[in-house]
Amino acid sequence: MERSRVVIAGASGLIGSALTRSLTADGHEVVRLVRRPARGPDEVRWDPARQWIDEAGLAGCDAVVNLAGAGIADHYWTKEYKQELRASRIGGTTALAEAVLRLGTPPKVFVVGAAIGYYGDTGDRAVTEDDPAGDGFLAGLCVDWEAAAEPVAHVGIRTVCCRTGLVVAREGGAWKRLFRLFGAGLGGRVGDGRQYWSYISLHDEVAALRHVLDTGSLAGPVNLTAPRPRTNREITAAMGRVLRRPTVLTAPAPLLRLALGDLAQDALGSQRVLPRRLVDSGFTFAFPDIEDALRAALDRHPAPVRTRTGAR
Repeated sequence: MERSRVVIAGASGLIGSALTRSLTADGHEVVRLVRRPARGPDEVRWDPARQWIDEAGLAGCDAVVNLAGAGIADHYWTKEYKQELRASRIGGTTALAEAVLRLGTPPKVFVVGAAIGYYGDTGDRAVTEDDPAGDGFLAGLCVDWEAAAEPVAHVGIRTVCCRTGLVVAREGGAWKRLFRLFGAGLGGRVGDGRQYWSYISLHDEVAALRHVLDTGSLAGPVNLTAPRPRTNREITAAMGRVLRRPTVLTAPAPLLRLALGDLAQDALGSQRVLPRRLVDSGFTFAFPDIEDALRAALDRHPAPVRTRTGAR
């Protein structure tokens, strides 16, 4: 197996930490970008807000993966927090792209962790990577986020924008809150429950990122979602079955809009996103169904995602 040097921004986050464990378990060298002074050869300091990176630490890297960004659902969407969401994603991607372009020997692949928010509200209509961007703040953010990586693609470096769905995980992200809520018997459908949620297990998210790193034919946007999106009503029922808790409560749409502001659009909207390019490239999901993904998330001792190849 070819040993690779992979630079990861956002390595302390839910997905980034799992990807780091997966890569190191297979013998790859992972260099983490940190905002504090570096404490060892496996860390490189950067300041995404100022679009600054200690570029010397990127020398010799085979791949650069950007998973950094302020949490979409971490705060109420005030004007100030919207600016932070944009700065953390667009500014960080811009800084990494410019640093990659200045390297004497560039990496073979540049991966940007984008989001299915790109498509906006799709209703019952299924969308793939060939569909255009939707409307709203999140869609506009995703468009600009991916555009910040385009200069790297223009010089011939393989560049992939991974549009990730809702990651089913107990340790973090939106699903962490759902597990707590449903576990307490307070779970229920959101609004009328007919909106589609495009999810992916944390295991399959990491495996898909490894697949993207390994598959030289993949470039441009790639949807990282399970192959069968489910409605909120179906997911609510699955949560009840897996956790063995009642799911009779409902969060009315007007109340959500009052409590969440613009963020309610994301909770109430429907996104039926299909991973066409991922499947066509030969990727196989370990947990394609929602109940399987939920049970995998509840496994307290999951094994690291392993592959037989290195980033190339």
